[in-house]
Amino acid sequence: MRKKILNSIKYIVFLSLGIALLFLAFKGVDMKSLWVDLKQADYRWVGLALILSLFSHLGRAVRWKMLIKTLGYNPKTSNTFYAVMIGYFANLAAPRLGEITRCGSLHKTDKIPFDSLLGTVIVERVIDMLMLIIITIIVFFAKINFFGNFLAENVFKPLGVKFSGMFNSTGSVFIYLFIGIAIIGLIWFFMKKFSDKVIIQKIKKILNGVLDGLKSVYKMQHFAVFIFYTLFIWFMYFLLTWIMFFSIPETAHLKPIDGLFMLVIGSIGMVAPVQGGMGAFHWIVSLGLTIYGIPREKGLVYATISHESQTLFIIILGAISLLIIMLKQKNSYLVAEK
Repeated sequence: MRKKILNSIKYIVFLSLGIALLFLAFKGVDMKSLWVDLKQADYRWVGLALILSLFSHLGRAVRWKMLIKTLGYNPKTSNTFYAVMIGYFANLAAPRLGEITRCGSLHKTDKIPFDSLLGTVIVERVIDMLMLIIITIIVFFAKINFFGNFLAENVFKPLGVKFSGMFNSTGSVFIYLFIGIAIIGLIWFFMKKFSDKVIIQKIKKILNGVLDGLKSVYKMQHFAVFIFYTLFIWFMYFLLTWIMFFSIPETAHLKPIDGLFMLVIGSIGMVAPVQGGMGAFHWIVSLGLTIYGIPREKGLVYATISHESQTLFIIILGAISLLIIMLKQKNSYLVAEK
């Protein structure tokens, strides 16, 4: 009961944050004019972007399978794809829920330990974060005066202020250090004292599974292929971002390097702690386009087409994937009964 209440509170908080960001993004915008612009967009480019998005999802499913195979399991590629799409679908309900959901989906279909699957997902997240950092550095130095100022003022500086505020004095450093050591000490004490308890055994099992997943990357036989799929996924992300520029006249003149820049700031919006980047993506993308002299209202047209088309695509693919998995489980249950 308490868990359900906490989950409901978290859902409401994240949803409220997303709605607040949406309100901030669209504040003062003429919605009738926005609707006219949305209707006049060239949706052929949107369709092409969705095809590229599908390729990226397939690439992620294959790459995840490569990590899982190092653990001694060989799930069907179709099942990993369904699990990935169900995970994206779940992220629309609550941030970071997708990682848990896709592990649970593949655990049910292929009987792979959930804890080990979670480890492989963590590996994926770390690698994707490294890719985003690399792309950000490339964009930053490609046109340091143009892109650099935007990233410095809207990304790096706010983060710097946040962390410098936490450690604005020597006393603060020692306080945070003491708290960290105390927390580690308490965890060690309880793990030692109650090592025979079921809950502690469960925690140890999860941690071991996560470590197995993290080690999987070192056991990979075809590491070059794994890197290829990683680059492929992000190349598809870049292409679909750039392709979307041609859907409205105001962004059609932008170049590939501009698409790389929008990929960076769009990714930052998508990792915000709100359902599917709602509001955060619209706000930061429309803000980013203003450095090209594109009015915020037109930037919001691009952001809305990009976000809502991808969201609808995920809903469709996620729902179909969930239905297929449910039918598979039902058929397996009927066969087992016979």
